[in-house]
Amino acid sequence: MPLSRRTLLASLTLTGAGAVAAPAAGAAAHGTGEAARALARLLPRHTDQVTFRTTARRDGADVFRVLGGAGALVVEGTTPAVQLTGLHRYLRHTARASFSWNGAQTRLPARLPGVAEPIERRANVRHRFVFNDTNEGYTGPYRTWERWEHTLDVLALHGYNEVFLSLGADAVLHRVFQEFGYSAAELSAWTPGPAHQPWWLLQNMSGFGGPVTRQLLDARAALARRVADRARALGMTPVLPGYFGTVPPGFADRNPGARTVPQGDWCGFRRPDWLDPRGEVFARVAARFYAVQGELLGTSGMYKMDLLHEGGQAGDVPVGEAARAVETALRTARPGAVWALLGWQNNPRKEILDAVDRDRLFVVDGLSDRFPDVTDREADWGGAPYAFGSIWNFGGHTAMGANTPDWAELYETWRTRPGSALDGIALMPEGADNNPAALALFSDLAWTEGRVDLAEWFAEWPAYRYGTGPGGRADPHAVAAWDVLRRTAYGTTRADSWSEPHDGLFGARPGLTVTTAASWSPGRLRYDPEEFARALPALLAVAPALRTGSGYRYDLLDVTRQVVSHRSRQLLPRIRAAYEAKDRARFTELTAEWFRWMELLEKAVATDPGHLLGRWTAEARSWGSSREERDRLAHDAETLLTVWGPRQAADEGGLRDYANREWSGLVSGLYTLRWRTYFDGLDAALAEGREPEPVDWYALEEKWLREHPPCATEPTGDIVAIAAQVRDALGLKAPAPQGR
Repeated sequence: MPLSRRTLLASLTLTGAGAVAAPAAGAAAHGTGEAARALARLLPRHTDQVTFRTTARRDGADVFRVLGGAGALVVEGTTPAVQLTGLHRYLRHTARASFSWNGAQTRLPARLPGVAEPIERRANVRHRFVFNDTNEGYTGPYRTWERWEHTLDVLALHGYNEVFLSLGADAVLHRVFQEFGYSAAELSAWTPGPAHQPWWLLQNMSGFGGPVTRQLLDARAALARRVADRARALGMTPVLPGYFGTVPPGFADRNPGARTVPQGDWCGFRRPDWLDPRGEVFARVAARFYAVQGELLGTSGMYKMDLLHEGGQAGDVPVGEAARAVETALRTARPGAVWALLGWQNNPRKEILDAVDRDRLFVVDGLSDRFPDVTDREADWGGAPYAFGSIWNFGGHTAMGANTPDWAELYETWRTRPGSALDGIALMPEGADNNPAALALFSDLAWTEGRVDLAEWFAEWPAYRYGTGPGGRADPHAVAAWDVLRRTAYGTTRADSWSEPHDGLFGARPGLTVTTAASWSPGRLRYDPEEFARALPALLAVAPALRTGSGYRYDLLDVTRQVVSHRSRQLLPRIRAAYEAKDRARFTELTAEWFRWMELLEKAVATDPGHLLGRWTAEARSWGSSREERDRLAHDAETLLTVWGPRQAADEGGLRDYANREWSGLVSGLYTLRWRTYFDGLDAALAEGREPEPVDWYALEEKWLREHPPCATEPTGDIVAIAAQVRDALGLKAPAPQGR
């Protein structure tokens, strides 16, 4: 009997080159094995109370089982990562503890509680894919091994088995193209700085933020190998970039027989040329790419690549034939590998799907929860297997929230309908390390039987996020707070054709009529800010014993920040009205209030290490080997969050503030400078009865990037005290507590 398409794809992913097949059943003693080592990092006081065992897959699916008495737990799972998924399920629902990439709850008794009935779960899809192509830029292009190690632990705890990894691709391409007529210096100038490399790999731009040094390339390759090897050891597939034809300038002139197609512009950047995949030269470049990549990073069972991304030009090259040649190169180098593509805009094109083996494709859909007219991916993609995906933020915006009703409704409906090709989830915010509730809920989709009950899920969340009080119950004020958040920030849907929350206006380039900070973000409020604000006093009413954990303090910061951020959207229309009425006294009063709220916002975000521009910049500097390189890397990292690129990309391309964030250093620095410059100009115009002078915003922003003083790298202040100050300033009243 021939294998089904879904079974074939799963077998290729799980046993293809570089993938980790399920080990034979057996036990891992205390302190040995990858899951045990992760437990030692996460809960070092409890390492001798958990034994991990490897078990076989059930009908090809990953499974875990947790059983045992107090202080003597056994966690069975098909891979070390799945064992950690089982452990986290136990921690959440029995021990009332949890981990996230934003905070944790680890107040546990000396002896872990036992399990009355075994906890068993079977993954309802084979593929649990994580990270956007942009993740390396927007989440942290200069992260250390320690941060990567914790990220992999968190992803394993949440059930993921496929991790996109673009780190180290620069070293691969550097080596490859030296064999095709380019000097190391030429390639260093062509390669962008690490913060901008994701868009180079997408064939959108090159060069900006460089040149890169040999030392930097080698260091990034070494870290990439370490990350990829740890993923493999955990039983996760490191999804690596494949080769589809990006070449440096003048490639055809240096390589007889090569034919290249100019790719035009992308948001103000000149795109790299595309090497026609049908030729013999492409085959040679691709062969060297996969060989060098294998040497530096190891191999994989899945490779991700997107031909003609966001407006790429095929010229007179037949897209189907090109795709078939790209596939041939991949299959030659990695016979069992799956080709992953991003479902985005018109990608993947029909010509690609019609030309290649759909059984060995996998589409990670970035629009599942974005547009209401996305209803039938089987018809859209000809039955190619795909993952239900979410991009809950663009650019790494700090706004909290997600379209969770769509997740609960659409995922189960699409997965279970006759002929469904849905066989995965794809967690793909452009910038990760935010929205911990969204991370947990979306991840649970793959491990839940039936539809997720959102009211029940959000009522349970505070118990394992903050711990429990007397009687093992969740704090009623915390439950009430999260019920508010469920109905507001996490209660939006794709009906308005957005998947991310609205951003704030404190981070916008100033104007009296601005409605968003980023060019491609919601221009209207997606939920009621007054109702949202009721979550703040409720969180502040949580029992003091539950306020000490990093999970609680992060959530309190997030809600406080969002409440303050909303003031920008409420104040700006009033400021505009005062200016247009030429009421200078009222204008002065309102703009003074604007800056008081910005000061409070700065104080709030300064309490958390993940909201510090200074840390982001210091991480970049730490990779440099000279003062010149450290300055260049810092500029690369900070530019991405502000102007993004040169003037044409920032202004004409619309990229400025695409990655705006309410972070300490940005709020008190660039954002305050811009609004003070703007309001001072309007005030002078009112005083003198004239039109305001125009401002060259790009010049101001670039000057600030080059000259601003160092920003704090350590958090300061008490978020509980600051949140109470915000609550009192707004006179907020908490909703009635809810028992659980």
